[in-house]
Amino acid sequence: MQAMSNNLPPDSSATATRVSDLLTPSRSLCQVPGGGKKRIFELIADVLGSDRDEFHPDELVSGMLAREKLGSTALGNGIAIPHCRLSDCDSPCGVLLSLSSGADFDAPDDEDVDLLFALVVPSEATQEHLNLLADLARLFSQTEFCDALRNCRSNEALFKTASSWAAGTQ
Repeated sequence: MQAMSNNLPPDSSATATRVSDLLTPSRSLCQVPGGGKKRIFELIADVLGSDRDEFHPDELVSGMLAREKLGSTALGNGIAIPHCRLSDCDSPCGVLLSLSSGADFDAPDDEDVDLLFALVVPSEATQEHLNLLADLARLFSQTEFCDALRNCRSNEALFKTASSWAAGTQ
């Protein structure tokens, strides 16, 4: 997948609001070990479960794996946006991971994934889910953004880089 632009998408203010609403410092993990999809989804479930009481880790892992069976959530260029809808989810949320070693997500370009933004939305949020996915895909299609995330060496730097880039203050 080619980078769409070095600039933010036309609706960047909506993207910035959504990214800052979805992500927290505790849900931004830098240089975590790779592994299989299930192990990564278990990590995502643990992170969300420790931050939001309404989540049941087993349901989240099952939801992510079920979505992945429908087709890979990898975009190419080392990027994946795994996602699912959950009935226990009150509002959309995300987890940003950079991996120290790539993970096989059956990407269209056969590259391992080293950047993931996991998105979880309420089960009834169909259009919002699609809008968030489109915003995230536009953001992660920017080569410079992905390079900046890959150069982070701490959880705090990863969160600040993602948040500032989305807000246009990089």
